[in-house]
Amino acid sequence: MKILVTGTAGFIGFHLAKKLLERGDEVVGLDNINDYYDVNLKYARLNELGIQALRCENSEVVHSEKYPKHKFAKIDLADAEAIKRLFEAEKFDAVCNLAAQAGVRYSIENPHAYIQSNVVGFINILEACRNYGVKNLAFASSSSVYGLNRSQPFKTSDHTDHPISLYAATKKSNEMMAHTYAHLYGIHATGLRFFTVYGEWGRPDMAPMLFADAILNDRAIKVFNHGNMSRDFTYIGDIIEGIIKVIDNPAKPICESKLEQESNLEADHSTAPYRIYNIGNNSPVQLLDFIKTVEKSLGKEAKKNFMDMQDGDVVSTYADVSALMDDFGYKPSTSLEVGVDRFVNWYRNFYGAESK
Repeated sequence: MKILVTGTAGFIGFHLAKKLLERGDEVVGLDNINDYYDVNLKYARLNELGIQALRCENSEVVHSEKYPKHKFAKIDLADAEAIKRLFEAEKFDAVCNLAAQAGVRYSIENPHAYIQSNVVGFINILEACRNYGVKNLAFASSSSVYGLNRSQPFKTSDHTDHPISLYAATKKSNEMMAHTYAHLYGIHATGLRFFTVYGEWGRPDMAPMLFADAILNDRAIKVFNHGNMSRDFTYIGDIIEGIIKVIDNPAKPICESKLEQESNLEADHSTAPYRIYNIGNNSPVQLLDFIKTVEKSLGKEAKKNFMDMQDGDVVSTYADVSALMDDFGYKPSTSLEVGVDRFVNWYRNFYGAESK
């Protein structure tokens, strides 16, 4: 299968591309390599895929020096013409759209970046799929779409009409846009609501990297809401397993027998070939327990600065992943201790960090 994976210089996109290549798929990667966080980390991920930084020029497709079936193009999703040229030239069987302007809090500071990447960029992907016959689309949504919902675990049948960050609003818009194209043009679209992904090659603006960096350099870590928070921390390997299952099994419309039993469609089903899934660990961890796990793995206690809640953040996330389990046999199996140890080992190796 020939697959376009957008965001391959990013955390999840890198891991997905690597796994697909290892199983023999043909993968074209795409990323604009923006400077939201350290581009050296992004180029290092690409280097692991055999893509050399010096060869990355705008819109030019370059071949991997490590994987014969891998190519990469430095393209911004908002560049509609470049996206069209890529689709026309490559003739994809499937697309997995993971590229996006990430970060809940940064969306408060720089809202226009989110509209360009997450809304304009996504419509360009949808239009390219429509115009070039790509019927299999998986795309990243986010647990942040649950917003002010209080009932937990979060279920995909819950309504998501009260986002509390622009980032969440753009992800909710992606879901609605994808459904429209599934209905109008028969694109088999599956959205994945990610829950707090962590692991090797992670993002430096996320808790594991922030904590490890601060602890090893004798700085206090910021503990928001005075530690009264929990997250459904999910190891990257388990996430990739779920994404691949979705790519291999495009969404199908709700069956007629089920439709006859319902007066209104559930929020996560449709008469169009469209589905939404939560993808998480189904086991939330208290923030202070997560910090203890990082401390144990690093062999060093953290200095803690307890702070109030941040704007746009939520107290708890907890994923109901029963639909993904039922449909595909998805089962996250990596314990927090194992996942954190793998992350810490990578962190020490990559940054040359030693506990003082």
